[in-house]
Amino acid sequence: MKLQHGLAALLMMLPLWLGACSKAPQYAPLAEDATVVILGDSLSYGTGAGNGEDYPSLLADGTGWHIVNAGVPGDTSAGGLERLPELLDTHEIDLLIVALGGNDFLRRVPPDQTSDNLRAILTEAQDAGVQTLLLAIPQPSAFGAATGLLSDHALYRQLAEETGVPLIEDLFTEVLSKNSLKADPIHPNAAGHRLVAEKLQAALRQAGFLIQR
Repeated sequence: MKLQHGLAALLMMLPLWLGACSKAPQYAPLAEDATVVILGDSLSYGTGAGNGEDYPSLLADGTGWHIVNAGVPGDTSAGGLERLPELLDTHEIDLLIVALGGNDFLRRVPPDQTSDNLRAILTEAQDAGVQTLLLAIPQPSAFGAATGLLSDHALYRQLAEETGVPLIEDLFTEVLSKNSLKADPIHPNAAGHRLVAEKLQAALRQAGFLIQR
């Protein structure tokens, strides 16, 4: 009898446990007219795609947000850190998306230096009261690119854990692992940018930043 009662209690509690384990939105949704700044390099600038085909433009179309594309081809984490104060002064930013590090890896900047620069960007934005989001960038690998086995650099997950900033992983990894989605070895083509925009929008919705339109 006790066993039956215990089993019944477990069955009654199961929906509650499943609900607690499900991934619920963690952040408040942004307003429809929110200003979102993407601090990045050529991946964000849109190299490899036509006018309006870059993922920031597609994200603006899909969300209705005012997207400021602060992507600069060739920029590094140090360059992004240097540009950040002007962006904070110029715009009333509701969300800062940081997508930097690829050029650091290509130029063999020491990972600790890249981490320090990205940490400083995240911290400065947080100190200014700006919500911040970090996009992981793949670690360059000729073998990984050839075999479709690229992976995000480990420093992004560590930074997210240290700073408490939400991290979106595997965003560029899938795109840059497929030749059909690349304009050249390191840049997405229009189809690649479209996939990045779709995955980013889905991740923003899952995190709670974006509500279903």
